[in-house]
Amino acid sequence: MSRFSGKNAIVTDEALMRAVRGGDVARLGVLFERYHRPLFDFLARMTGDRAAAEDLVQDVFIRVLKYRATFRDDGSFETWIFRIARNARADWFKARRTPDDVLDEGADYASPAIATDDRLARETEVARLERALLLLRDDRRELIILARYRGMKHEAIAELLGVEPGTVKVRIHRAMNELREIFLRLAESPSCNVKQSTHSLPIF
Repeated sequence: MSRFSGKNAIVTDEALMRAVRGGDVARLGVLFERYHRPLFDFLARMTGDRAAAEDLVQDVFIRVLKYRATFRDDGSFETWIFRIARNARADWFKARRTPDDVLDEGADYASPAIATDDRLARETEVARLERALLLLRDDRRELIILARYRGMKHEAIAELLGVEPGTVKVRIHRAMNELREIFLRLAESPSCNVKQSTHSLPIF
């Protein structure tokens, strides 16, 4: 539950959303400020397309306004808005992707910016990690993004996905193992020049 400190009060996300639901649409601006970046990060990593992520963030807040009456008094706003984001992303995927769209595992996604050897190596590894993430199955990629990048607790993810927290823990463990395997496979590709331990990356 996020909080916002004002001069005389602390307003939670849930209180703001209840106000929006009740007709105080201006409060949506505060929620946008709080959640634009987290939603963009989630959607950019899920789609691999930053421009699409920006559009999807806008779509999410349009849906928040459209479906504001469905927000429950006892619900978590974070869970509710990320559920909307998941649906928005699913609709985007259905509309713009085909089963024939296949990612090229041999592609080099390192930043072209001029850098020192150490910085270039680091940027290459981060780019490779992002590449490995996109090669995961959608459901496994989503778990890692929510847990490792977003920092959501297992209980919150469980509520979002409609499963038990224990199930989330097991699925995240399996997804991390698969991500590590893909990352190492990409590192061994002839097109890759940098081979370092995955422990150098915060996600592992």
